[in-house]
Amino acid sequence: MRIEKADPQKMKGWFLGPWNSGLDIAVGYANQGIDEPHIHHRITEIYLIARGEAQIQINGQTITIREGDMLLVEPGEAHTFLSNSPDYYHLVIHTPGLNEAEVGEERELIDRSELGF
Repeated sequence: MRIEKADPQKMKGWFLGPWNSGLDIAVGYANQGIDEPHIHHRITEIYLIARGEAQIQINGQTITIREGDMLLVEPGEAHTFLSNSPDYYHLVIHTPGLNEAEVGEERELIDRSELGF
């Protein structure tokens, strides 16, 4: 058994992943959606919205995600958060779970125009 606690002072963070456990996934959280347009080449992201709501742009489409929703962003899908409510909080699962260096290498920042703006 293992319990990990979110740091309420951090905008986002990670609980577990290959860097500190035997898991093949990475599990994190955020209390704010980050506006940083990017794509992943290998990672699938699974967002579980625990509280509040946010607007996210994915491949030219703006969607609203709310408490109780699950959002799947697959490799190659351009995405960024646009806004979120003050009470927003999500959990995120990356699969496969990569270490920090690998995530940095496979994540590609993109121009906003690639999101349909």
